[in-house]
Amino acid sequence: MPSDVLSFSPRITCLPVIHGSGDFALAVRRLMLEQTFDCVAVPLPPSFQADVERGIELLPSPTIVTQPETPEFQTDWSPENDDAEGDTDLEGADENEEPTHSFVPIDPCQPVIAALRAAASEHIARAFIDLETSHFVPNTAVLPDAFALKKVAPQQFVTAVLPAIERPREKQVKGRIVHMAAQLRRLEERYKSILFVCSILDWPWIREAYLERQDPIADDEPTEETSLYQPEHRTLLFLLSELPFITGLYERARAELEDDENLSIDGVKELLLTARQDYQTDLKRRARKITPHLLRQCLKYIRNLTLFERRFTPDLYTIVTAAKQTAGDQYALHVAEAAREYPSVEDLDLPPLSLGIDRGRLPDGEIVRLISRLPGPPLIWRGLQLQKRPDRRERDQWRMRWNPYSQCSWPPEDKLIEDFRAHVFDRARAVMGADLARTEPFTTSFLDGIDIRDTLRHWYEEKLYVKVLPPSRGKLDCVVMLFDSPADPRDYPWRTTWYAEHKDESTLAFFATDFSKELVGPGIALASYGGALFLYPPFAIPDVWHDRALDFTETLEERLLAAACRYSACSHIALVSVAPPGAGWRRLAQKYRKKWIHLPLSQFSDATIQQLRMVHVLNGREVRSYAAEFIRKA
Repeated sequence: MPSDVLSFSPRITCLPVIHGSGDFALAVRRLMLEQTFDCVAVPLPPSFQADVERGIELLPSPTIVTQPETPEFQTDWSPENDDAEGDTDLEGADENEEPTHSFVPIDPCQPVIAALRAAASEHIARAFIDLETSHFVPNTAVLPDAFALKKVAPQQFVTAVLPAIERPREKQVKGRIVHMAAQLRRLEERYKSILFVCSILDWPWIREAYLERQDPIADDEPTEETSLYQPEHRTLLFLLSELPFITGLYERARAELEDDENLSIDGVKELLLTARQDYQTDLKRRARKITPHLLRQCLKYIRNLTLFERRFTPDLYTIVTAAKQTAGDQYALHVAEAAREYPSVEDLDLPPLSLGIDRGRLPDGEIVRLISRLPGPPLIWRGLQLQKRPDRRERDQWRMRWNPYSQCSWPPEDKLIEDFRAHVFDRARAVMGADLARTEPFTTSFLDGIDIRDTLRHWYEEKLYVKVLPPSRGKLDCVVMLFDSPADPRDYPWRTTWYAEHKDESTLAFFATDFSKELVGPGIALASYGGALFLYPPFAIPDVWHDRALDFTETLEERLLAAACRYSACSHIALVSVAPPGAGWRRLAQKYRKKWIHLPLSQFSDATIQQLRMVHVLNGREVRSYAAEFIRKA
């Protein structure tokens, strides 16, 4: 790295970084491997050194070092308003003022922590040279994406950003800059080669103060003692600069000596694959097929949203939004849950700290405001509507309140599957009419369109042939949909017949999974169809599953097919299944003088089929008023 760009002197090399950037953490490590240093200086005050280095020893388990800020009082005293008793009025001492702690995240993807970690492992001296302040004022700004370091050197990156860096205005920030410059001058008297890792926003002004040998303008203030905590695992998202999942990948690559140069992007791909595995394990047969093509569309969506926001690397909101739009709410929920999982967490026997947005709950229950000593670019928190998964305690309560004598369906799902039933009827009628299609030479009308095949076949006649599709003969009043065939009876214990509530609904007989095993809300359960029989227009039939006339059947599918043949008034029955009907099913239809019109399940969208298979059972019609608040899309 050229010394004339980032060097303060022959003994001091400065590496300006963006706090909270994994790419800059890699740049720090790369520089320390390329050059030899006997001291590493960081922009943290000496009061943090003991606990920060103790936390670094506990990596890869993340920790946090906090320091309470001293309560601030402002006096408004003058000889004119002094009373006889000499009391002084204190204004600004609000007893309800929220307590504030400054903190240092022991995060593997923080460049400063990466430098200290590498120095400790190589037994290099560490110097904490920042000013001791009782009230820390962070210095932040919107900065370019550090992913550019994949193509440009650090010195090129920081010099390109230099024209946009404003001179600090806060008095404390100015005092800290001059103090650190003075500390660097003292360090170079003891060490021959010093690496100084600082914020890119402070770099030009520290260099200026160093070269001009400015005198310190602020003194160290009295501060409180620091404390080391272990953040709760579920709140690591508010501590780690990169996504916890991607931070875990960095740590895995470090432990296994793998290549981690492109993890900021490759980690997103692995996140989507891990979420797909969790999604399929959780939903099993009900899960939508997350194909490589769908993942490609999701990644393309992520890329476009990221570029739209003028960034190179996506944030969590962008990733989850793209997953939701391409693969549904359930998959997006698994992506969000996988993103916050950090694998390398051990019980460190430290006090726990629960984190939130700029807030933390101490072990004694006190809520404090948190200010980072290593502030990265400002964050924008955005909301995304995803229904959370209920915990075990909530499900147990809902199960105890369930009334087994009251059940009904959810109307939006009824309309969805009835529309699909009508669509299947139309497709089946088209298949029935296709058997009667013919072609004839063109005379005066194109009829149903040109038949290209017969026209080419009779090209020597120099005539056009057109299609003639006569109206389909016969009607349809029944469709059987077999989503899982052959079906294991142990997987589908719920078998029932539902009757239409109004003229637009079918008489429905089906077998499905046990809805009592998956409660998604108060009085709301979820099951998955294995197969279903629809009779439209609706009319009353005996319960298919207790009809003795159908006891000759052996499987769940055969019972539905036999019921369709027995109660359908038409000679044709639409059958939607993966495979065409075999000899046994054809003999069953012949017994009742029926004929199957088979439509392969593969002809329909997989996303549509997975959505159709979901059936929510409501514990009474009154539940319909709030069911939409708890029901998630597939």
